[in-house]
Amino acid sequence: MEASVFLIVALSLFFAIVFLIYILSPLITPSAMKLSNAHVVITGGSSGIGKAVAAEVLKVGASVTILARNQDRLREAKVELEQYITEKSHQKILCISVDVSKDFASVEKAIKEAVDTLGPCDMLVNCAGQSFAGTFEDTNVAEFKRLIDVNLLGTVYATKACLPYMKKQKRGRIVFISSQAGQIGLFGYTAYCSSKFALRGFAEALQMEVKPYNIYVTTNFPPDTNTPGLHSEDETKPKETRLISETSGLFEPEDVAKIIVADAKNAVFLSSVGVDGYMLSILTAGASPITSMMEGVQQVLLVGLFRIIACFYSSSFDKLIKQCKEEREQEAAKNS
Repeated sequence: MEASVFLIVALSLFFAIVFLIYILSPLITPSAMKLSNAHVVITGGSSGIGKAVAAEVLKVGASVTILARNQDRLREAKVELEQYITEKSHQKILCISVDVSKDFASVEKAIKEAVDTLGPCDMLVNCAGQSFAGTFEDTNVAEFKRLIDVNLLGTVYATKACLPYMKKQKRGRIVFISSQAGQIGLFGYTAYCSSKFALRGFAEALQMEVKPYNIYVTTNFPPDTNTPGLHSEDETKPKETRLISETSGLFEPEDVAKIIVADAKNAVFLSSVGVDGYMLSILTAGASPITSMMEGVQQVLLVGLFRIIACFYSSSFDKLIKQCKEEREQEAAKNS
């Protein structure tokens, strides 16, 4: 009898604490950013997730600057995106051709042009990125440099160019687009994982610096998304990589964009897509910033359970990789 009473009291106390945290959570959560009349700068915005993000923010009244290399794709994207403009009197779409991985000076010049035309940058979404899939032995060293230049330094350049304007107005949102391959190392992604993992460290360090200025960083970790980049990557993707990637499913860029914009507005640091993405965000939370007590409670309560599930995932991946190796060896023996 005493044990049951103790259990009831303990459970009541636990739920009371959780409820109290839920009530108090908004007090430490930053106010959601209003995107009507805002200026959103998007790198890699002429296709894929970047273009979908542009459509999403245009729907709620923002003006958009799209940075991308290909001038023809920029023109095509602008024509397509104009249908999402809701307030023609003040919403604009500016397209600037620039390679964000080339050098800081050219990116800084492009951002200055954007700010001079549409006003200070309120939100920066770093969507420019590239991928490569291949075993480490088959991956040229130059491929590592290329991905670091685009995925990491391209993000550094755009962020460094936009940050002074945000600090001056004491508000802003900065979004990094990483990948689930930036949370877990995967077969065939030695170069890609390296560049995407680096974004996480950059994001955490930057968030500490800019939080006093009411600027918040969001890092999104999308799974495979139906974009031109994914189709290009499939040309070199090993069988093991393809089979492992398929476990998280294939998402449409429009669905990913909705999550990115919503999480950025609400200053969510770890932005996940799908059930597997949510699990990985809990598992890899570490000492990352939180802007909601409820987020912290979820991480504390679920990390153990998700770690057990992850062990089963890892075991199945190991078996899959071993099976593919044996199949290749058998095929080679037949052909010899």
